[in-house]
Amino acid sequence: MRVTILGGTGFVGGYIVEQLLEQGHDPVVLVRRGSESKVYQPERCWLVPGDIGDDEALRDAVRNSDAVIYNIGIIREFPNRGITFQALHFEGARRAMDIAEAEGVTRFLLMSANGVKAHGTGYQRTKYMAEEALRTTGLDWTVLRPSLIFGDPRGNTEFAQQLYRDVIRSPLPAPLFFDGVLPLDAGGFEMAPIHVRDLATVAVNSLNLPETLGVVYPLCGPRRVSWREIIGLIAEVAGVTKPTVPVPVWAVHTVATFFDRFALFPVTRDQLSMLTQGNTCDSEVNWQMFGIDAPIAFDAEALAYVNPVQAG
Repeated sequence: MRVTILGGTGFVGGYIVEQLLEQGHDPVVLVRRGSESKVYQPERCWLVPGDIGDDEALRDAVRNSDAVIYNIGIIREFPNRGITFQALHFEGARRAMDIAEAEGVTRFLLMSANGVKAHGTGYQRTKYMAEEALRTTGLDWTVLRPSLIFGDPRGNTEFAQQLYRDVIRSPLPAPLFFDGVLPLDAGGFEMAPIHVRDLATVAVNSLNLPETLGVVYPLCGPRRVSWREIIGLIAEVAGVTKPTVPVPVWAVHTVATFFDRFALFPVTRDQLSMLTQGNTCDSEVNWQMFGIDAPIAFDAEALAYVNPVQAG
């Protein structure tokens, strides 16, 4: 199968390309100029130069493909550089859908996110808008809504390794965020992270499963962990005992109001809001259907990549 992947040079995209190749598919990767080195095994892929705002490049990438995977996503906006949720999550996805239909490609897989909603943060809202747009097309679509994604970033950005670098290695105590005035359950909000290899397997295997057509799949890992436990697990991998301190969300939110437009500020207001909402789902996913016997759990063994020195 010839599969066009839009968003194939980042963390998740690299694993999807790897899985496509392992299963004997022909990946077509839309690549911004200068990003060719970010493609997994580029010599085995069809590379189309261009970006999601270039209709002609999109047509070249999609033409003659059997399926399209839209995997473009950002976690932070930089409007002065044209990097916005609206442009990349919604407008780019809408353009890809239209061009896929025009080129006669019927199979379309959209990588969304767990917790998307019409009146959420900018991230959540634009992902939701893309889902709603996809429903109005004539495409044979599937939507995947992964929770927090973890796994060896292979040179890209990934949340667990970023926490190791920015929080665990910091001389400051790790923050346990809480809502309200009293830290009654600081750091108690839960996540159910999904491993990037499991997500890539689901994405590629779903292309050939007719039962996935017109279905939205929440995708969560097999283990729920609180923010406190996440900090503890990453500290365990680092081989340290990390002190923690309760931090009120309102205080960080107030500071972020003034500073989150700067790239060096570690967290935006929207990111903080989504973090403290938690990220779990009671997924009814049939892992066996997607070819996964035992999804990878978020534990110290699976997190060894965050600190290769300690792991070795």
